[in-house]
Amino acid sequence: MELMDEQLISACRRGNESAWETLVKRYQRLIYSIPRRAGLDEFSSAEVFQNVFASLIQGLDQIEQPERIHAWLVTTARRETWRLIRGQKESSAMTISPENFKGEIIELPDHAPLPEEVLLRMEQQHRIHNAVMEMDERCRRLIEMLFYRADAPPYSEVATALGVPEGSIGPTRARCLQKLLRHLKKAGF
Repeated sequence: MELMDEQLISACRRGNESAWETLVKRYQRLIYSIPRRAGLDEFSSAEVFQNVFASLIQGLDQIEQPERIHAWLVTTARRETWRLIRGQKESSAMTISPENFKGEIIELPDHAPLPEEVLLRMEQQHRIHNAVMEMDERCRRLIEMLFYRADAPPYSEVATALGVPEGSIGPTRARCLQKLLRHLKKAGF
């Protein structure tokens, strides 16, 4: 069973390298995606990622709510991203002055979701993933088979994989979704 964030932070405070590795693996995609979605390149995104975890190491003992480390990491990543973007804008403003610019400004329509919307969606996906990982193995496998694949397999295949009668898949799915809902409510979703 996966350790909760609070347990990981406690283990990290004791110097447990495995806990650090687990914590980084758990949040690396989310933290790295924040600057990428804001338009930063790979190098700058890696810098944000490194700064976020360096800040965590330095302030680990000051974290008052270890169970909310997810929110702390996201907030820190956003701040680092904004700091880097401001720094880049200031340096580009020095190199391109309005009097040297002779091109025509063209507005291109952008139908992509705003970075905040994308980030919110990713945070929700992360919470759902964590809630699924907290479930018992049968429910976790059932949910992964039915909802994490592009094409859900037929119930006969699911029943064979789980070693249960095909007629029990529907009721089991309903019970597992209720458990998932309870996990999500507990996580503040």
